[in-house]
Amino acid sequence: MNKLWGGRFQKPTAELVRQYHDSLPFDRRLYDQDITGSIAWAQGLVGAGVLTQSEADTLSAGLEQVRAEFANGVFEFAAGDEDIHTAVERRLTEIVGPVGGKLHTGRSRNDQVATDFRLWMLQAIDQVRAHLASLQQALIDSAAAALHTPMPGYTHLQHAQPITWGHWALSHFWPLQRDQERWAQAMARTAVLPLGSAALAGTAFPVDRRALAAALGFTAVSPNSLDAVSDRDFAADFLYAAAMTGLHLSRLSEHLVLFSSAEFGFVTVDDAYATGSSIMPQKKNPDTLELTRGKSGRLIGNLVGLLTTLKGLPSTYDKDLQEDKEPVFDAYDTLAMALPVMAGLIQTLKIRPERMAAQLEPGLLATDLADYLVRRGMPFRQAHHLVGAVVQLAEEKGVLLTDLTAADFQAISQEMGEEVTAVFDFTASLASRQMVGGTAPAALQTQLQAAQALMQTA
Repeated sequence: MNKLWGGRFQKPTAELVRQYHDSLPFDRRLYDQDITGSIAWAQGLVGAGVLTQSEADTLSAGLEQVRAEFANGVFEFAAGDEDIHTAVERRLTEIVGPVGGKLHTGRSRNDQVATDFRLWMLQAIDQVRAHLASLQQALIDSAAAALHTPMPGYTHLQHAQPITWGHWALSHFWPLQRDQERWAQAMARTAVLPLGSAALAGTAFPVDRRALAAALGFTAVSPNSLDAVSDRDFAADFLYAAAMTGLHLSRLSEHLVLFSSAEFGFVTVDDAYATGSSIMPQKKNPDTLELTRGKSGRLIGNLVGLLTTLKGLPSTYDKDLQEDKEPVFDAYDTLAMALPVMAGLIQTLKIRPERMAAQLEPGLLATDLADYLVRRGMPFRQAHHLVGAVVQLAEEKGVLLTDLTAADFQAISQEMGEEVTAVFDFTASLASRQMVGGTAPAALQTQLQAAQALMQTA
């Protein structure tokens, strides 16, 4: 078969060069979108007076036959199929005859591929968001089951202040909700129709682009044909959203790797989501979490790779843009696996309240001691300094803060009365943080309800 664009060439493309150029190995997954776009384009050509309705119906029926062959796994690629668009058009012409050659009237590979890619991406974003919602729901369920179970909170991986498991689990829900917003924004910027822009100057036939957009589910039409065929911002948006989702999965995974270790023991990963060692029979490794943590680097790399490709392109369409699909496809495939796996892991995760309680040492309440002094009229900086002296004294004596005597406290400050030991109450500490987003029972319940409400409106 002759190349669709080969009329002005005297020599065939070298075989190695053909392989270098061909995108079929990866863009074949666009077959469904390519066919959908072509059916809409055929109807657009009817409106433009290029095709009769009978011709468009013949093309549409032929395209649906091609779609069925793909769906049933019986489509046969030919040696001259350089990309999915060539393959579909070649097979269509075999089915319907010469009228198949009319389909590409007024259309370029440039606007065709951009349209196909955007159509595919709109569906992909919907699927990613559904997977993301499942993980969010798993975190909500975990939080609700142990909303008020106390545990130590950490900064710099050092004991900081008491929190609860519910508070911790929801702290990973909210980054995923920001991811949902990013994906929604990416979808809005993707839903712009480039079809009708042709190669770069726009089609010469009066195709109703707004009708095309409505038929294909786009919400807007590209305002500039030059920009339309070169714009890959939507792909970069997709990869940025994917990278941020991967980053948040990585942080969640890192936390759980630590919490499942013998040193913490706060959680137990279900056997179905762990692996063993080839040499150490006792091992139960959190490999699922580690692999998810590692996938974030892949997702970030996909984003950086595409941005680097795009940064210096000089004109409307350049062959460099063929490099846009593989990182996007890879990012989607990565998240389509990682998100359901992480949802399952969270759904089966067992928390160990007794191990959390064992780490609730009095030092976590040092800030509460400073707050106690502030409530007695002392400036916070002075209170901070005095509590630091209390901590130092306990360390020198080799005891816990609660083992210090009233005399020890008063030797540091007379403001620390006999009632100072009442500060060392974890339940009271948690309950004192009543502001929005805090650890008090009512605040936690409000936060949980807010998260649940978001899932109901998703």
